Amino acid sequence: MSSASETARPLAAGDLVLLDYDIWAEGGGRSELVGTTHAEVAQAAQVPIAEGQEYAPQPHLLGGDEFPSGLENALLAAPIGTAVEKEFDPADSFGERDPKLIELFGMHEIARLPEMKREDAHLDLGTVLTIEGRRGRVVSLTAARVRVDFNHPYAGKKVRAKFTVLERIAEPSARVRALIELTYGRGKEFHIEVRGDHVTLKVPERAKFDARWILAKPALVDRIRSQLKPEKITIAEEYVTPAKKEEPAAPAPAAAAAEPKTPAKDAP
Repeated sequence: MSSASETARPLAAGDLVLLDYDIWAEGGGRSELVGTTHAEVAQAAQVPIAEGQEYAPQPHLLGGDEFPSGLENALLAAPIGTAVEKEFDPADSFGERDPKLIELFGMHEIARLPEMKREDAHLDLGTVLTIEGRRGRVVSLTAARVRVDFNHPYAGKKVRAKFTVLERIAEPSARVRALIELTYGRGKEFHIEVRGDHVTLKVPERAKFDARWILAKPALVDRIRSQLKPEKITIAEEYVTPAKKEEPAAPAPAAAAAEPKTPAKDAP
């Protein structure tokens, strides 16, 4: 937990905090759940809950790009431990809708995209495509043309947020674990040691061959350097060779049965 002095100090960009929140986007007479740390809120909004998914307060890096700027500024001004509920106009949340971000593509262009070459590829209204590094949703399609909307899904909508900054994460190993959770996930599965200026991470079994971990590692190292400023970071991946099982000795071949002797015929 944060000390009294840490709690009293105003929050600042770059602080790691533990955050509890419910966020909705509202527009056109509808309210859509953007994100929550409460299972009952997700269930009420009929959001599918994946097997093993946990809802609980989450680590958050203040001043980052996880939330819109208006919400990030509100978090910075929030007293630790106090629930806050605010509304944000589109300009302070996910932006206004821009008609210029709705573009038309030929079906032949769409067919060449990597995601359309997968066996499970499916093109329909709402399909998310990545075109020249931009992600957009299909909003209309014909046999020859596909219209893609590159606006944020919640663009043009007001945002209503209820949040509580529960505490500032100050203990070094807890900060490293929070950074792992933010950068890669599965923070609980890593073994972490912080001794003086040396940070050591032991990578869990399931992450060793995970392409996401390989991609996340450089960003995680940068974040740990920025947050803790250690002299050395060690990332350990252990591969234990399984003990060779002794094969049971092959059974000795059974002795060949003696062939019955043909009785000698009496001499004439």
